[in-house]
Amino acid sequence: MAEASQRPFQAPACDVCGKDAVIEQAYSGRILCGHHLEKSIRKKVAKELRKQLHLDKSKPTTVFVAISGGKDSAVLLTLLVELIGMRRDVRIVAGCVDEGIEGYRPPSLQCAIDLCEELDVEFISTSYEHLNFHQMDEVVKRLPMVSESNEGVSMMPCSYCGVFRRQGINALAKSVDADVVALGHNLDDMAQTVLMNMTNGDIDRTLRLAPHTDAPVDGLPPRIVPLRWIPEQEIHLLALHKELPLHHEECPYAQGALRWRYRDIVAQLEQDVPGTRHSLVRMSDNIKQVARQPVSVQQSHPMKCQRCGSPTSGQTCKACDMRDLLDINLE
Repeated sequence: MAEASQRPFQAPACDVCGKDAVIEQAYSGRILCGHHLEKSIRKKVAKELRKQLHLDKSKPTTVFVAISGGKDSAVLLTLLVELIGMRRDVRIVAGCVDEGIEGYRPPSLQCAIDLCEELDVEFISTSYEHLNFHQMDEVVKRLPMVSESNEGVSMMPCSYCGVFRRQGINALAKSVDADVVALGHNLDDMAQTVLMNMTNGDIDRTLRLAPHTDAPVDGLPPRIVPLRWIPEQEIHLLALHKELPLHHEECPYAQGALRWRYRDIVAQLEQDVPGTRHSLVRMSDNIKQVARQPVSVQQSHPMKCQRCGSPTSGQTCKACDMRDLLDINLE
């Protein structure tokens, strides 16, 4: 037993090249090293870009990329530059919104600037102060007073920051006459949002979820989310593998936000049933697809089970199938 405990840890081997792996994907069964993880992510993102970003070679397209200095937007911008940055009909501009959070935003803003310099991408920025909004440090100070004077008003800083930040992104996109806005939402982000909308019974928010390629919202440039099928952990590993300049700190005001609870719930569901995140996002896609169909679409009628006559969607009903499984195990 002593010898076994002293054996050095041996990383699992990549199922492509046999080198030390950096991740085991429970949802797919794949085991990948850093190089082949990058190839896998790049392939998925390229596929999503073909679906979400419709380029017209007859005219230039300006893609505004909302970045923050964090891993998601850093990977997003890097992959966009690698995949479409060399096209003459594409202009990529990156921008950051300064929320006014002392000790948090300045270093992350510098990471965003450094990344743009490395990639030779045009960088722009704005701030809540410039947009005539209160900076978040001031918002947090005022929230208790707002709650006392207005019952039912949310005290969570994220509620205010999300609204102000969207206005900042819209302003930056407008300033460069952007045709498309690219956001760094990953698979975990998307799954959490879908679950939040479900528990709130909010079908309208589900229908407005990005990507907006075929259904722009409120006349704004359509949002695309090329990373929406990439888990957060894999994005983090790719950012480290590519040695991108990153700010790793969490926002000091994010603790206690409702999304954090859903983040834990989705993570637990994914651990228990790998693939849950993908299923949640696919469900939202299906809801949007059904909503776009004509109201006159007729629903299929159930058939009768060939064995017991009960309603079923197949040749035999689920009850008969499961009874057979139990009978087989008893033989």
